[in-house]
Amino acid sequence: MTTPLLERLPPVRGRLTPNRDLASLSWLRVGGPAEVLFQPADRADLSAFLSALPRDVPVFPIGVCSNLIIRDGGLRGIVVRLGRAFGDIAIEDDGAVRAGAAALDRRVAETAAKAGVDLSFLRTIPGTIGGAVKMNAGCYGCYVADVFETATAMTRGGQTVQLTHRDMRFAYRSSDAGPDLILLEARLRGPRRPPAEIAARMADNVAQRAASQPVDERSCGSTFRNPAGYSSTGRADDVHDLKAWKLIEDAGLRGATLGGAKISEKHANFLINRGDATATELEELGERVRKKVQTRTGIRLEWEIMRVGERLAAVS
Repeated sequence: MTTPLLERLPPVRGRLTPNRDLASLSWLRVGGPAEVLFQPADRADLSAFLSALPRDVPVFPIGVCSNLIIRDGGLRGIVVRLGRAFGDIAIEDDGAVRAGAAALDRRVAETAAKAGVDLSFLRTIPGTIGGAVKMNAGCYGCYVADVFETATAMTRGGQTVQLTHRDMRFAYRSSDAGPDLILLEARLRGPRRPPAEIAARMADNVAQRAASQPVDERSCGSTFRNPAGYSSTGRADDVHDLKAWKLIEDAGLRGATLGGAKISEKHANFLINRGDATATELEELGERVRKKVQTRTGIRLEWEIMRVGERLAAVS
């Protein structure tokens, strides 16, 4: 990208990097550049920057991109990446866990466990708390919505706001607090249990994940949501019982490839980069999976992984 955008930006104490390669920051190691990457020094730096930023400049926050495909054409405008100053984890006097948006999920789970607070489901979720809250991440029957109390966020204009459970409007694998908000931290409350019991639960979860998922491959976890409103049992209270991986496997797509992209042979709902995939190949393989499953079953799988940025030519 070539752009005069840098000349229009307000001064910062953090770092502004034009045409910053994002593949190296992405969990999947794919994607084009950010027009400008902003790494704020702290909240005050972020607030001052956003309040003075021209309103026509788009802003997109990222974490470690563990649930994100950045397209090969990159991202226009400002990409905000929160760093160490936004990664603190603290146990409050009342037992709640306060975690910065940049704190890794596994660190939050481990820190909470030592204090006897059970957030063990976070231990096997790759990524940061900011992303986990936004996507209402969950596993083993527990979701962020189940432990969420409040969050602190920043508006596009640089104002700090507090968000309640009602504000977040959590749904299955999603939330909807507003597209222009940048999450700064969250306050979570899990059940109290003996630390040794929580540690054992986390170890068991890690072992289960390694046994059933391609943890040694480069992927973003589950690619598609389990279909809402469908049940393999027919029970109305079991509307997510029909699994995306089963639909993909029954369509004969386990192990399917396109360039460097592949559907995992270990878990058919995992889209992996074999090492040289492009974002276009990963997204196109996912779309081919959706098309074949819909043709075969009439069910349209919905992406769980976000895809952002500008497209390049499709794979032939």
